[in-house]
Amino acid sequence: MNEVRFATGFWELKIPFKITGHTFTGAQLLDVTITENGFSGRGEAAGIYYFGESSESMLAQAESLRQVLEQGIDREKLRKLLPAGGARNAIDCALWDLEAKRSGKSIWELTGIKPVETISINTVGIGTPGEMATAAKQLDTSKVKVKLDGEHVIERMSAVRGARPDAEIVIDVNQGWSFEQLVELAPKLKELGVAMIEQPLPRGGDESLEGYQPPIPLCADESCLDTSEFEQASRRYQMINIKLDKTGGLTEALDLARLAQAKGIGLMVGNMMGTSLAMAPGFVIGQLCRFVDLDGALFLKQDREHPMTYSAGILSPPSAELWG
Repeated sequence: MNEVRFATGFWELKIPFKITGHTFTGAQLLDVTITENGFSGRGEAAGIYYFGESSESMLAQAESLRQVLEQGIDREKLRKLLPAGGARNAIDCALWDLEAKRSGKSIWELTGIKPVETISINTVGIGTPGEMATAAKQLDTSKVKVKLDGEHVIERMSAVRGARPDAEIVIDVNQGWSFEQLVELAPKLKELGVAMIEQPLPRGGDESLEGYQPPIPLCADESCLDTSEFEQASRRYQMINIKLDKTGGLTEALDLARLAQAKGIGLMVGNMMGTSLAMAPGFVIGQLCRFVDLDGALFLKQDREHPMTYSAGILSPPSAELWG
């Protein structure tokens, strides 16, 4: 019999973080620990906030599988028993970690992926143009993501670009524009050197992108949750942002990455906020990606023991003590 432990907790942010339609003050996380014959695997999830997932709802889903997990389960069976989302993500990542600990093999040996030096994007939340410029100037990285809504887009981006002429900049609209705004703004953003626009239109309202030839690559986030939505997204976007809370774990995320690679769709890995324990499995996917956005732990007042480290934009691989 396996020992299974679920826990929830609220991890406070250093300062509030604003995106289109939502302001975060902390991360409500689900922790999963599965112990077998003295070996323990851990996983963490924040859930999908725009679908109403919370630590309580994820805990209820996880508890529904307690007996099965105690008896033993593999990752493929897990995908059949739980829908994609935070609870399945935390359990799936715990099972990967458990396999690594139990076998004595690293996550790199298990996946066949080789870790390389990785530059992580750091993110600027929505504020006044001056506030956003100041925040961008303080970031110690060559890659910057800027959160935007439909207001003062060019003013904000001009201020950020003025503060960071050296940086590769991507923007994330979090479903905040209309198609008409996108068509109007994209050429101006190209002039400002923006490298990619993430999720400009609402999920379920982006059919107008089929046939549109954007001057800047568009990246699906909310519009591509997992492999079941890839084909439609690939007709509308040039890139996919993979997040493990959306895919319901590393197992599905790897499958989504392989689908995208086979079709020539670019990749990004992102996060829903969380500690280094959530960033660690995302780092595996990050080795396959053009853009890596795993700065979630930097927003928190505290992190896990054995945290991943960030220095001059370089994100370290996770230690075995943390995960994998």
